[in-house]
Amino acid sequence: MARRGWVPLLILCACAPLRGPDATPSGLHLSELAGEGDAERRTSLDLVLQGLGEDASGRPAAALAEYQSALRLDPTNPWVYLALARHHVDGTQPERALPFLDQARALVEAQGSDSPRVEAHLLGLRGAALVASGRPVEGLPLLEEARALAPDVWADGHLSAHELQ
Repeated sequence: MARRGWVPLLILCACAPLRGPDATPSGLHLSELAGEGDAERRTSLDLVLQGLGEDASGRPAAALAEYQSALRLDPTNPWVYLALARHHVDGTQPERALPFLDQARALVEAQGSDSPRVEAHLLGLRGAALVASGRPVEGLPLLEEARALAPDVWADGHLSAHELQ
């Protein structure tokens, strides 16, 4: 009888992802970048983080105002474009996210900030925007790639403001 209690535990342990030095990385959290860059970049990122807080609290208009302020301050900040893309994916016109993703990718690559953690968000947000825009054939494979890169964030096929923050 006591042995039966171990079976579910063993199954659970066998299915749980192992985390270690070679484990799949999680998606990027923009708060990890706080304090990096020049004064304009730091201030712009602070505005992005405030915008994500507004989005997480269900205040999309206030979030958009923060993102726009961040963009005016530092139009070369790729994280503003990433946050704007995430914002639009959750909005009524998810296809509006696509040009922001293009700009985020271009800036991330130009600035040498690309990594699998960033790529997970770029792919996942593009996939989510395409699916939400009625283009699942194009979007679902991208969501699968994002899940493979950052399963802890993209397992549900959605990047919340809190997860990006």
